[in-house]
Amino acid sequence: MYLTVLCTAPSVEIGQEIARMVVQEGLAACVSLLPGITSIYRWDGEVQENPELLLLIKTRQERYPALEARIKELHPYQVPEIIAHKIEMGSKSYLDWITSSTR
Repeated sequence: MYLTVLCTAPSVEIGQEIARMVVQEGLAACVSLLPGITSIYRWDGEVQENPELLLLIKTRQERYPALEARIKELHPYQVPEIIAHKIEMGSKSYLDWITSSTR
């Protein structure tokens, strides 16, 4: 089973560092960084609004626990957004590449 994992970061530099580490360590095959988002959320009883970067992380389900743990180690947020979605279908060659990249 393959996953797309969403994670927001407070800056391009932090997002790039997380992306590099999880790819280098074989926890993800690819991380796409989407700049220019704004997140509005409740934290400590107040509504916050901050610019963020969205990381689109492609991996296998078997790698998810280690990926989540590593993001938490690298991320500056007390509670980082880490949400996984199953990839229901995809190009066989791309999915095979995810497998070979996350061994």
